[in-house]
Amino acid sequence: MKTHSPIAIIGGGPAGLMAADVISRAGYAVDLFDAMPSPGRKFLMAGRGGLNITHAEPFPDFCTRYGHRQPELEPMLLAFGPQEVRAWMHDLGIDNFCGSSGRVFPTGMKAAPLLRAWLHRLRAAGTRIHVRHRWKGLERLDHGLVGLHFDTPTGEQSVEAGNVVLALGGGSWSRLGSDGAWVPLIGAHGIPVAPLRPTNCGFDITWSTHLRERFSGHPVKNVTASLTDARGQCLTRAGEFTITDHGIEGNLVYSFSAPLRDTIEQKGQATLCIDLLPDRPAREVQEEVARPRAARSLSSHLQSRLGLKGIKTALLHEVLTREEIANPLSLAAAIKALPLPLSAPRPLDEAISTAGGVCFEALDEQLMLRDLPGVFCAGEMLDWEAPTGGYLLNACFASGLRAGRGAVAFLQA
Repeated sequence: MKTHSPIAIIGGGPAGLMAADVISRAGYAVDLFDAMPSPGRKFLMAGRGGLNITHAEPFPDFCTRYGHRQPELEPMLLAFGPQEVRAWMHDLGIDNFCGSSGRVFPTGMKAAPLLRAWLHRLRAAGTRIHVRHRWKGLERLDHGLVGLHFDTPTGEQSVEAGNVVLALGGGSWSRLGSDGAWVPLIGAHGIPVAPLRPTNCGFDITWSTHLRERFSGHPVKNVTASLTDARGQCLTRAGEFTITDHGIEGNLVYSFSAPLRDTIEQKGQATLCIDLLPDRPAREVQEEVARPRAARSLSSHLQSRLGLKGIKTALLHEVLTREEIANPLSLAAAIKALPLPLSAPRPLDEAISTAGGVCFEALDEQLMLRDLPGVFCAGEMLDWEAPTGGYLLNACFASGLRAGRGAVAFLQA
């Protein structure tokens, strides 16, 4: 079956919905296609623990979170940054608040009310949403049209569109629709695509059976981590992480995920050093460790003198040899810089987000593919990455806005 659409959007995540919002409010009919039974599946999952939608830190600092892609993303964020995100939520009838860490959440913390209000506005503006439509490729047609092909529950369907916004996501959380299956479909047109790689992910460590069975799932709180990356730059951040069956994960680890991943790719492994007592000076730790402990066990001594216990003590025994544990100097040094050897990032599908995607060099300033006029790209399928903390969603919104405006301008021209 063949149908026609002035503007087609493929992908019902934040970037695709934002593009639809912009285009429909400009007065154009929009057909939005999504492979899942309903749009916004990953958006809803991201909000299960509280939807962190943007961050309220000063804008110059905010932009630095996008690393080497800051030059490409900053103009989009100037148009739709944290303040604009909060105003947009308010316009949808959803209040928001800023937490003590600077993270911004909708009142109630949930994604579902925001998504419902958003979809209601889109449908009221004339956006037609087609679910269970899995995109299978595109082609250039006569008269500037783009031919789109989908697998649907009723068979193959073709759509002729005036122009197209692709917002197909990255390669993580495939059960929610982001499976990276679009990569060869785009690559078939000669569009450069950087390989998809995990980011905001956990990392593998080979734990002993005792530590894995006893402490898997336990958080390691109030620590500072440091890493010397592949370029020799020293990075240090405070926070907490969690022990897993396979290694470590959590916000502190996610904040290092890009340099850890890159270092492993270049050197075969990476070492994350953990200061177990960041509030205690190294000299004080050394003095307390060296104090005579009489008949007390080492664990009792460390707990009494330094407050070390539980998972932190277990990590010391896991990493150090018996000789190092017995040596006050090496033990004190390890308390202040315990080396955790990381062998690999967790698989792509387990990552919160992905790096890689359509290279910005293949796009113009409106995010239109130079070699496929009338085809725009937005969201996580572009080659950028950012830490958790609201940065991911904000850039998806901002790029969807840019692509949507570009599609309107192209149609008008």
